[in-house]
Amino acid sequence: MSFNLSRSWSYTLPWALALMAPFDILASLAMDIYLPVVPEMPTALGTSPAVIQLTLSLYMVMLGAGQIVFGPLSDRLGRRPVLLGGAVVFSMASLALALTADAWVFVGLRFVQACGASAALVAMFATVRDVYADTDDGRIIYSLFGAILAFVPAIGPVAGSLIAVTFGWRAIFLFLAVAGMAALVPAIFGWHETHRSSRQARQGRFGYVLRDRTFWVYTLGYGSAMGTFFVFFSTAPRVLIDKAGLTRMQFSLAFASVSVVMILATRIVPRMAGRWGNARGLTCGMVLLIASAGALLIGPLWVSSPVAAFILPMWVAAVGIVFTVSVSANGALQSFGDQAGTAVGLYFCIQSLIVSLIGTAFVVLLDGASVWPLAGFATFMPLVTLAALALLQRRPR
Repeated sequence: MSFNLSRSWSYTLPWALALMAPFDILASLAMDIYLPVVPEMPTALGTSPAVIQLTLSLYMVMLGAGQIVFGPLSDRLGRRPVLLGGAVVFSMASLALALTADAWVFVGLRFVQACGASAALVAMFATVRDVYADTDDGRIIYSLFGAILAFVPAIGPVAGSLIAVTFGWRAIFLFLAVAGMAALVPAIFGWHETHRSSRQARQGRFGYVLRDRTFWVYTLGYGSAMGTFFVFFSTAPRVLIDKAGLTRMQFSLAFASVSVVMILATRIVPRMAGRWGNARGLTCGMVLLIASAGALLIGPLWVSSPVAAFILPMWVAAVGIVFTVSVSANGALQSFGDQAGTAVGLYFCIQSLIVSLIGTAFVVLLDGASVWPLAGFATFMPLVTLAALALLQRRPR
């Protein structure tokens, strides 16, 4: 059950986005902004590349897996303390990372930093579910956050390079600490509690969520959408730089154009999906992903530029991703009011497993320097989702 919007969360949509978006950005930025300095970190900390790789892997794993811990915790304690606590932990860990010179302390602090990011992220999305469930504003927020998570990987490494070249690698983590505090201060004064605890919420039953077929269908859809972008992110440098011959700047612009299409689509798609309903919106998203996969395969027959043949289908996929993320959260979480935190945690954890395991498998097993991993994933996972949706609509829940 949610609070009445006018009593607990009376912000306009722009103000709500200004309050929430920094936490969404920072959780992803802490991964991507660090990438340019990874090659120099073994020397800087006097350790091996394998240990530094652990700082990347631990962050990714904890960012996703931690949400199945912090989601139920937000159902017990409320969204506000989990979000504020996560922001404090993230900021303090980032500051400590800027100061440490010990490799294993650095590894441990990256784990702590990911815990803070995970807690803030799950509490933020649970708040969106509490306040904006099944509203056009909620669909706009979900789609914008999806676009942000797609755009940050394009700008994060560039920002990290500029900071490191100018001030050194420690300044990257100092920047994250300052940015975390900048997000925390408005939240301390403006983030109202939106969750009412109940006996059912305190029980925090994972099985109750996992037995819900609707939850699985829309979570599969979300994983299909974000996994498509992950495979694009993983293969684009080899396709566009190594094979098509783009410079780093040309690649960055081409890559960013996909995120720009996603951001532009959020001005139209969420309200359209709201009129159509969750099932039709999810179907449209999956069909657009499959269409983009077909365009990737036949594009070279119609378009002479290999860059255009790769990027233009991704513009189609970008619209499909926006359709999907604007309805998938509402669809997956619609049956969970008091347990929204638990459901959100599982939603993101399962999605991250789909992206990391299945997405990586397509990249590794197929030619990562070609369109085949992207076309394969953007066909296979949407078809699985559409089949699951068809079965759901045929049978009672």
